[in-house]
Amino acid sequence: MEPEHPRLRRRSDLNLTARHNAFAYQLQAVEAAKDLLYAAIFHEQGLGKTKIGVDLALEWLRTDAVDTVVVVTKLSLVQNWKEELEQHSRLKPRVLDQNRSANFYAFNSATPLFLMHYEAMRSEERRLGLFLRTRRVAVILDESQKIKNPDAELTRSLHRLAPLFARRVVMSGTPIANRPYDLWSQIYFLDQGKSLGEDFENFKTGLDLTNELWQSDAAQQNFAKELGSVFGRISSFAIRETKDSAGIELPEKRVENVPVPLEARQRRLYDAIRTELAAVVTADGETVLDDSESALKRLLRLVQVASNPRLVDESYTAKPGKFGKLHELVQSAVVAGDKIIVWTSFVDNADWLAAELASFGSVVVHGRTNIDTRNAAIHAFKHDPTITVLVATPGAAKEGLTLTVANHAVFYDRSFSLDDYLQAQDRIHRISQKQICYVWNLIGENSIDEWVDALLGAKRLAAQLAQSDISAADYARSANYDFGRLIAEILKGENNG
Repeated sequence: MEPEHPRLRRRSDLNLTARHNAFAYQLQAVEAAKDLLYAAIFHEQGLGKTKIGVDLALEWLRTDAVDTVVVVTKLSLVQNWKEELEQHSRLKPRVLDQNRSANFYAFNSATPLFLMHYEAMRSEERRLGLFLRTRRVAVILDESQKIKNPDAELTRSLHRLAPLFARRVVMSGTPIANRPYDLWSQIYFLDQGKSLGEDFENFKTGLDLTNELWQSDAAQQNFAKELGSVFGRISSFAIRETKDSAGIELPEKRVENVPVPLEARQRRLYDAIRTELAAVVTADGETVLDDSESALKRLLRLVQVASNPRLVDESYTAKPGKFGKLHELVQSAVVAGDKIIVWTSFVDNADWLAAELASFGSVVVHGRTNIDTRNAAIHAFKHDPTITVLVATPGAAKEGLTLTVANHAVFYDRSFSLDDYLQAQDRIHRISQKQICYVWNLIGENSIDEWVDALLGAKRLAAQLAQSDISAADYARSANYDFGRLIAEILKGENNG
């Protein structure tokens, strides 16, 4: 006989009504998920998943489906969730962090809503496990692509805890953060392998977007077939809306690639490093990149040099080829009375760019920015009319933030991560944006930037099919696997003139 779970607080003591009405698609998501033991809310970024999560928590508490709701998010998004909860509900969350003494009292309180970040969850696994045995607890994993790696300690911790939660929800606008198999671990947290299987390596085998796909039509067809089957296997509990399917009328988003020649010394340094790397990342005439972390790290050096040679050579004092175009784009936006975000993958680059753009009123956010400084910079960018430029790394600012005060975004460089690119650009293209959005990708001519662009395009299309955003026929018409051929040509220097 199951133990009784007395209410920790009478529901009549709580005001569990939402402060604001939801959009129709948000109401539909709550309605679809509220009675399920587990659900995946994979609405495209910019559609207000936080509001869905808040309303879902209120519904669970109002109907006495659970005693407590725990929201787990990234450390950088805790403040954002506090603000969203205040805006959309009358509940004040109790925050669990690395203060274990304070957490002890929190676990023994009657709090109906907890907010914690992933690292705190990992460090509190034992006590959280005990807590889950005494109450009916629902969990919402925000930005669930955080646990895409099934071998990470954080992921293993959550997989161990999963069966103890009375309700489980994962939320992500980019569940396929980089490769199609990123989905497996998030879904395993929900159903312990019922839909996508218990063996990650087996699932991964048919869904690996390799550099060799361009060489085999049969391999391409098998890959597309596997992609097309993924969403159907989770459709009974996965809820996905895009901006188009949700019927949200957003301003147009214009994305443009801007080719830029490398500066003369920058080109010489790039070619020297490319020649050195070509011998390392090829074997028997074949490019050895897939699943090779060391090879990808080496290739990242080429991305750095194409962006700013200072990142690898302190003696470089010239202006990189891309900077002149960046300055022109920033000046044009500011003169028009608009604000602009400049994205770079590199912390040192972010600091350098912010300093170079200081005359426009710039702030910077990156991985070495502490939380208080980060929040102050974001607040200034949003509210101070003299601050017109935000320079940021995707890792520090790509998720959970609404930055619609800006309608321009420049990618000074891009990593190999689809998640970084999509999440970052949609900080400006989301609910509450009223102006046309402009997104520019600066592409170093005859450089690895061209491969990055082709690779991200292939990853985006694969994610769209696996998420059921497009049909198999649409995928077949647009699929392009030339990134595999292109990287070999770049390394051999065939594209360099």
